[in-house]
Amino acid sequence: MTSRHCPAVLIAAPASGQGKTTVTAALARMHRLAGRKVRVFKCGPDFLDPMILEVASGAPVHQLDLWMVGLEQSQRLLWEAAGEADLILIEGVMGLFDGTPSAADLARQFGVPVLGVIDGSGMAQTFAAMAYGLANFQADLPFAGVLGNKLGSARHGEILRDSLPADIRWFGALPRSADIALPSRHLGLVQAGELADLEVRLDAAASALAASVSDALPTPVSFAAPAAQHLEPLLAGVSIGVARDAAFAFVYQANLQLLQALGAELVYFSPLLDARLPEVDSLYLPGGYPELHAAQLAGNKAMQAEIAEHHLMGKPIVAECGGMLYLLDSLTDLQGERFEMCGLLSGDAAMQQRLSALALQAVELPEGRLHGHTFHHSQLTCELQPLVRGECPNYRRTAEAVYRQERMTASYIHFYLPSNPSAAAALFRP
Repeated sequence: MTSRHCPAVLIAAPASGQGKTTVTAALARMHRLAGRKVRVFKCGPDFLDPMILEVASGAPVHQLDLWMVGLEQSQRLLWEAAGEADLILIEGVMGLFDGTPSAADLARQFGVPVLGVIDGSGMAQTFAAMAYGLANFQADLPFAGVLGNKLGSARHGEILRDSLPADIRWFGALPRSADIALPSRHLGLVQAGELADLEVRLDAAASALAASVSDALPTPVSFAAPAAQHLEPLLAGVSIGVARDAAFAFVYQANLQLLQALGAELVYFSPLLDARLPEVDSLYLPGGYPELHAAQLAGNKAMQAEIAEHHLMGKPIVAECGGMLYLLDSLTDLQGERFEMCGLLSGDAAMQQRLSALALQAVELPEGRLHGHTFHHSQLTCELQPLVRGECPNYRRTAEAVYRQERMTASYIHFYLPSNPSAAAALFRP
């Protein structure tokens, strides 16, 4: 295999909340409307931003991360995208240099130029100081230029542009506008499927961006070929029921593709709407927003009974975060109302006003070591002895429990299954 070349840019910012997703989505939609095939990636273990970016680009969005996804798999994903796309966009995570590894680490590793997005509202020449810091904090960082976001007027953009040093390119600006803003809630952006006017917002953002940004492609980046990968059909003939609806949607696209590559058949069902499980060998209950749909989940006793029967028959269940909450005895929402869940995992969870945990996690299961992450606003009370606990590569404070009862594996951890395909297969294999 040989290296591939494709124009690419990584969209980053000084901090969260600067508008990276809006700008990335606007760029993707603008180039897509120009007739180009755009592939978008999200740096870090985020689920919500990729939903928006998939709608904007019209193609599946994968995560990139030098630790959770790993260098080799990140390289493979980029190389594969370079073989089919006219443009690769990578949305960063948090601030450009935040975290270990950071978005800047990813940009340097693959030689992808950084486009700095800076919220320019309430700012004039200080914009240039922030741009200079992003461009020069690390001398070996490839840097493309900056874009002003949430600006008040065309004149405001001219002030910011004219303040920049000569060696920092001005890419243009997006105005402050309710027509293109993306609404959010406690875990991040509102899910794409819940935004009835998302297409209109994306088109408006692309149009606003096109008014000040050239649609010329950035410089091509060379992506080295990955090592050859051969996956054994460890799940050949295995059918996996995957929960997918407004309550359960936080799942890595790479997880689903891996299970299929291992030979599994994926059958989607809705714990909110369906009364019966499909005829499957295993269940995958990913994370999501069960707390927003607790009354409906509690009221669907037929589905709860179906999942209980599946468990009693000794069939595998893998439940992550929101999926685990669904298996508990109860879930209490922020208003203090308690809802009965499936009752398969002895314990109760209560939603919290503040974030309870956010961390990368590695866990040594009997099936093998898996990487993943945790991000939740609930607290779990469970007297069961954990099978194992996760470890954070950056600090020791977060160590999420993994519970195991018969063939049921449940945890707050969202597993990145391609980090160990054989372990993933063992979790789901009957």
